[in-house]
Amino acid sequence: MLVSLIYLSWSFFFFFFFFFFFFFPLYLIIYNHVIFVDYTIYSHNSFNLSYILYLDWLSMVFISVVMFVSSMVIFYSYMYMGCYSYSFIRFFFIILFFIFSMLLMIISPSMISIMLGWDGLGLVSYCLVIYYMPLSSYLSGMITCLTNRIGDFGLLMSSVWLISYGSWHFIFYLDYYNLNIFYLLIFSCFTKSAQFPFSSWLPMAMSAPTPVSSLVHSSTLVTAGVYLIIRFYSNLFFFNNLLIYLSLITVLFFSFCANYEYDLKKIIALSTLSQLGLMMLSIFIGLPDFCFFHLISHAMFKSLMFLCSGIYIYYMNDNQDIRYMGCVSMLMPLTSSCFNISNICLCGIPFLSGFYSKDLIFESFSLMSFSFFFYFFFYLTIGLTCLYSFRLFYYSMIKSFSMICFMSFYDYFSEMKFSVLFLTLISIFFGSFFNWVLNLNLYFVFLPFIMKIITLLIILFGLFISYELVCIKMFLFNFFFFFLFGNMIYLSSYFFFFYYFIYLKFSLYSYSLINWGEYYGFFGLLNMSMLLNKFFYMYMSNSLIFLISVMVFYFFFFI
Repeated sequence: MLVSLIYLSWSFFFFFFFFFFFFFPLYLIIYNHVIFVDYTIYSHNSFNLSYILYLDWLSMVFISVVMFVSSMVIFYSYMYMGCYSYSFIRFFFIILFFIFSMLLMIISPSMISIMLGWDGLGLVSYCLVIYYMPLSSYLSGMITCLTNRIGDFGLLMSSVWLISYGSWHFIFYLDYYNLNIFYLLIFSCFTKSAQFPFSSWLPMAMSAPTPVSSLVHSSTLVTAGVYLIIRFYSNLFFFNNLLIYLSLITVLFFSFCANYEYDLKKIIALSTLSQLGLMMLSIFIGLPDFCFFHLISHAMFKSLMFLCSGIYIYYMNDNQDIRYMGCVSMLMPLTSSCFNISNICLCGIPFLSGFYSKDLIFESFSLMSFSFFFYFFFYLTIGLTCLYSFRLFYYSMIKSFSMICFMSFYDYFSEMKFSVLFLTLISIFFGSFFNWVLNLNLYFVFLPFIMKIITLLIILFGLFISYELVCIKMFLFNFFFFFLFGNMIYLSSYFFFFYYFIYLKFSLYSYSLINWGEYYGFFGLLNMSMLLNKFFYMYMSNSLIFLISVMVFYFFFFI
């Protein structure tokens, strides 16, 4: 009883601060104010160590999003994670440490504070990915940790470089910095936000509990890199072709991957990667305000999508394969309705949250001067988003159900459903409300009629192509692209391949994705220690013979 009371208290605590941090930016926007607090920690002669709080509407809104999603996830985890186990307490304290690390990174422009929050986010992400502690989670956590440490190098080097300017307060010297410092910062943000070519860790991080995926790997941690670039936005990397094309590759590649994946959580993770690529792309083409709008609206409906998928997994005996999920809408109508709302928000259907942010980005992009092929691939991302969204809808809602998990389904109102319903309301109305509050509708975009409706036409075309691929069963097309982009092994896909090729594929898959952690980890160290023990045992048993053998070997090969 005490544990449940603690959880509910913290959930309502974060929910209260969500309202405070959400409505306080309205005051800052109306009066155009910024709160700046400089606290001197230590001062000696010319040396001054201070900590700065920089509170503007940008940081306040992002903090409110973190608080709201954290509140809903903690309330959701009360039932999902099991509130009477010791591991549940461990999970709770890790979540609190994550929120503290996010606040450190958001509220201060000092590189030291950002570095502390950045490393705290990486540590918490590793602890949450290995939470269930099987071998696969250990390997996923190791890849997550190593990839994020690569990015920490860029942030650390930029902090060292700033010493030459006499201050770690990055935001004061944006017009005077060397371009290399910005590139180091962007390098760190690319790894944290899982941009190409550092994207492998996010799908593997789906071995974490589903509430973690909702809070950490969809709405807050992975958007930390995007937020940091918006915060330190400068014209120095405005319209950089390399960064633009890397972001476009991220959007296209992972949209294709999501169309041929069968793991429910990995499909949502790949869609998160494609949306993160869209955010980065909108920054580098000069639309940071619209990028931030899409960031916070995406955080709402993507966390809702993860929480709904967690309910499916919870009542399906931990099954994540969408091929066993048919007719969920008949068995769980409330959860399915919320899941479909988040799905159509992702597509950008009018007039939900995703529409207002994505429509602004695409219409503003239409006024810019790029090549025809760049326009083609940029608008292709809309169709691909609709394609994998409808595919997920078909497999989970329309396709006939599997008897494997049939008896596990029942839909009653629980603590998990409360969080889902609240996030659903926010996902419906947040986009229009935020658009009116920030007066983003004052950005007048004048386009011809055909260009104005081209986004809606591509959405409809993407839904039609998805229907053709999924329902009419274009087998050879699906079969070919499955080997290029698919990940979850399914035996019927190997119908035309020989037995030995199948065996070879499974052997290579097992060695490359499963056994490398054993080979380079504990068992590799154990084997090396056993070899060293044999070596020293031979030396101690036959020291004279062994010494002569070593001398002869050295004489023939090194002299």
